[in-house]
Amino acid sequence: QVQLVESGGGSVQAGGSLTLSCAASIYNYDYYSYDYYSMGWFRQAPGKEREGVAAISIGGGSPYYADSVKGRFTISRDNAKRTLYLQMNSLKPEESAMYYCGAAWNLQYRILDTSSYNYWGQGTQVPVSS
Repeated sequence: QVQLVESGGGSVQAGGSLTLSCAASIYNYDYYSYDYYSMGWFRQAPGKEREGVAAISIGGGSPYYADSVKGRFTISRDNAKRTLYLQMNSLKPEESAMYYCGAAWNLQYRILDTSSYNYWGQGTQVPVSS
């Protein structure tokens, strides 16, 4: 019903910046339904659990951030383009991971919880070198 495709990953040096994108395709009869999906960015390093990085609510989009990225990462969405973005600044080597985009219908709580999301992209790799 929802397909997500991430892009924008790549190697970056510590302190550098990168912007990730996530394009959504929604296969149902409601053209406007993308607006009603809560969207999030998650990351998973080798040997670690997937963790929530940033998420944005439906419509106009209130942003939510993990404490570790507040002030450095910015999540945004363009509903007309059905695209989610993550601007990442001052990247750290320990943030090297596969970054995933997730979607869930109109989340009211636990918006940064991995378990709240039922649609996932294939991920984009972000290696941060020291």
